[in-house]
Amino acid sequence: MPPEGQRNVPPASVEIVVPARNEARRLPAGLTALCRKAATLPLRTAILVVDSASADSTSEVVRAWPVGPVPVSLLRCDRAGKGRAVRAGLLATQAPFVGFCDADMATDLSALDVVIRLLAAGNPVVIGSRALSASVTEDRHSGIRRAGAAAFRDLARRIVPDATDTQCGFKFFSGPVARAAALSLRTAGFAFDVELLARCQRMGAMLTEIPVTWRDVPGSTFSVTRNSAAAFRDVGSIWLRSRAGSRASPAGPVFPAVVLPRPALAGSARGSTVFTAPALGGSALGGPAVGSPVRGGSVAVLAGGALQAGVSAT
Repeated sequence: MPPEGQRNVPPASVEIVVPARNEARRLPAGLTALCRKAATLPLRTAILVVDSASADSTSEVVRAWPVGPVPVSLLRCDRAGKGRAVRAGLLATQAPFVGFCDADMATDLSALDVVIRLLAAGNPVVIGSRALSASVTEDRHSGIRRAGAAAFRDLARRIVPDATDTQCGFKFFSGPVARAAALSLRTAGFAFDVELLARCQRMGAMLTEIPVTWRDVPGSTFSVTRNSAAAFRDVGSIWLRSRAGSRASPAGPVFPAVVLPRPALAGSARGSTVFTAPALGGSALGGPAVGSPVRGGSVAVLAGGALQAGVSAT
């Protein structure tokens, strides 16, 4: 049954997850820009903000968001971690097309027009890349952070060789592919993108990169001193699991494209909805969930014996 207050709202064809940790200051401007852009898309779009154990008023910002043509909902995670937040958000979706972008909207949202066209044409994974020659980037990072990012990219290419930029926070998917890949995602921190893309490829989903306009927005929650060591450890663990998974089983089948026969019409939001996120867990990369057949525009999945086809409203 749809959440209270949204029973007469047509289902969204696109759901955009926005992970947010202590983003009360930057989130209003980001959500305003995203809602404005989403309202212009040819497919009805909804936004799901995932509060990643914030200590500020991030959740209150979303709860108080005004009613508009693009529904904005809140998902709360009790434990921090961008990987946890994105996983929970993707598993809470039901739309044929889903994706996520950062709360600061560092990637220019004009790229959404290209994303929707590519997804509707049958491309199962469409990701922004700042490394493409046509991309425009405004980078204020320190030399140390740029050097660390280059080293991280070199490691990530060993796992996802088809991606020139695994860490751009602008990724969109066929809904069944995203939910199946997120089901057994194990990386809780900033390196989760590498594992998520590797899982998509293990299922036979081809990556499509697009150029983006990207600017470095002050206030990032990633800290070189606090988070770099964990990110490198995580990507090393992902590499080991990916090697074990590739030896254990062949790549799964290519997922069928989800192509809508005609654009869905945008409807009016009936207010924000608050959900409680499922816990992070799942099998190792290459485990039983990877490559499992998924059909249709939504998916019911099992993890540890519990149905995870969505989360309950609170």
